[in-house]
Amino acid sequence: MSKRPGQAWCGIDAGKGHHWAAVVDETGATLWSKKIDNDETAILTALGEILELADEIRWAMDISGTASALLLALLAAHGQQAVYVPGRTVNRMAGAYRGEAKTDARDAYVIAETVRHRQDFDTIGVPAQLCADLALLTAHRSDLVADRVRMINRLRDVLSGVFPALERAFDYSGHKGALVLLTGYQVPAEIRRRGRARLTAWLANRGVRSADLVAATALEAAQAQFTSLPGEDMASQIVADLAAQVLTLDDRLKRVDRKIGETFRSHPQAQIIESLPGMGPVLGAEFIVAAGDLSAYADAGHLASAAGLVPVAKDSGRRTGNLHRPKRYSRRLRRVFYMSAQTSIIREGPNRDFYLKKRNEGCKHVQAVIALARRRAGVLWALLRDNRLFTPIPPG
Repeated sequence: MSKRPGQAWCGIDAGKGHHWAAVVDETGATLWSKKIDNDETAILTALGEILELADEIRWAMDISGTASALLLALLAAHGQQAVYVPGRTVNRMAGAYRGEAKTDARDAYVIAETVRHRQDFDTIGVPAQLCADLALLTAHRSDLVADRVRMINRLRDVLSGVFPALERAFDYSGHKGALVLLTGYQVPAEIRRRGRARLTAWLANRGVRSADLVAATALEAAQAQFTSLPGEDMASQIVADLAAQVLTLDDRLKRVDRKIGETFRSHPQAQIIESLPGMGPVLGAEFIVAAGDLSAYADAGHLASAAGLVPVAKDSGRRTGNLHRPKRYSRRLRRVFYMSAQTSIIREGPNRDFYLKKRNEGCKHVQAVIALARRRAGVLWALLRDNRLFTPIPPG
C-alpha cells in the first residue's frame, strides 16, 4: 500500500454548471481528477475524497466570483482556504506543458501545478454578510445604469429618425421633464396642435419643473419641422414606451441608491471613507467591495498598486527608467479612486490645489487626476489605519 503524502495541491477550474478538480503530489503526478457538479452534495462528496489523499491540501482556483461562491463557502466550513490564480497566469503556464489541448481537466492540472511552484498567490476570503450585500447591490446598480444608457441611446436614435429637431433640443440623459414630454408627445404636429399654454399645464400636472421652458423649447422645435416622415406613428409608440421605461428605471435607481447608502453606512468605517472629499455612499460601497480586507495591504503603496496607480518598470540592458502603466490591477478599484479624485477637484480645497499644481507642471487632465488619485489612495489608507476622519489640515 502506498504511503499517504504529507502535502498535495488541488487545482479547480471553476464554472457555473460544474467544476473540474485535479490533485497533484510533490512530484507533479496526478492523484485525483474528476468533474464536480456545482451543488452541495457533489462538492461535499468530492471534498471528502480529496481530503483523504494527503495530510494537507492546498487549494487554488481561477474564478473568485459568484460561480465559485458555494464551493468557497463549503471549503471555509471545513477549515480550508483557496488561493486565486489569475486566468492570464493559467494561460501562460499552459504553454510550459506538453500538448495543445484545451480542456477543463488540463486547466485544473495546470492550476494545481502553478500553485505547487508558486507560493505568492492571494488567498480568497469568504466575504462577510455586509460586503456580500454591497457586492450584490453595486453590481445590480451597474446593470441598471447600463440598461438606462442603452435605452437613452435607442430613444435618441428612433427620435432622430422622425423628429430630429426635438432630439437635439434636450439632453435626455439628465432631463426628466423632456422624458415626461416624450411619454405624451413625440411628433411636431401634436405639439403644435396642443399649444404652449396647454402643453405647459400638461407638464406641470405631471410634476415637471420649469414646465413653461420645456414647453417653449418643444414648441420651437415643432415649428422647425412640418414634414411627416415614414414610420412616424410606430416610432412615436416606441419613443413613448422607451421614455416611460427610462423614468421607471430612474425610480428603481433611486431605490437602489437609498439601499446602498443604508447598507454602506452600517459599515464601522463608513464615516471615515465618506469624510474624504469626493467619496459618497456609492463609491464608498464600491471601494469596500473592490478593496476587500485592508489588512491584506501592507502599506499605502500596495493599495495604490492594486488599483493600478503605480507605474511599473520596463527596463532592459542599458535602457533604464522606463515606466509604464500596469496591465494587471483591479479595474473597479482604479475607477473608484479616479472618479472620486475627479469629483473632489470641483470644489476649492487641497485636492483642487494639487490638481492645478500638476496641470501647471505640464500634466494633461487625465495625468493630473491619476496623480491626485495616487495621493488620495495613501491618504485613505492612513485614515482607515488610524481610524480617524479626514481634515484639510493634517493633525499635529
